[in-house]
Amino acid sequence: MSEKRMLIVDAEVARKVDENRGEMSRSEFINFLINSHLDGHLGEDVGKQDYVTREEFSQSQQGMKELLRSFLEFFINYGLEVGKQPKDKVLEELSQKFQALSDSKKAKHP
Repeated sequence: MSEKRMLIVDAEVARKVDENRGEMSRSEFINFLINSHLDGHLGEDVGKQDYVTREEFSQSQQGMKELLRSFLEFFINYGLEVGKQPKDKVLEELSQKFQALSDSKKAKHP
C-alpha cells in the first residue's frame, strides 16, 4: 500500500476538483492533472492533444453542413431526373429548405 499524505488546498480548488473529477477519486484526478501537465511540458507527448479546438469543431460543423447539402441535393436531383415531381409535402418542404440553404450560401460566398 502506498504512503498517504494530506494536502491542504483552498476551498475553491477543492470545489473545482470535485466538479470536474467525474468518477475518479480526488487523488486520481490530481495525479492525472499533474501527469498531463508535466507530460506536455517535458516533451514526452509533444503534439498530443486530447481535445478538439474551436477551429476544428467549426470546421467539422461546416463539413457536416456541406455533407447534408450534398445529400439533399443528390436526392432532389435524383427525384427530378427520374421525372417524378414531389407529391409529398415533407419532400416539398425539404426542397424549399435546401433551396434556402443554397441561396444563403450563394449570398455569403459570391
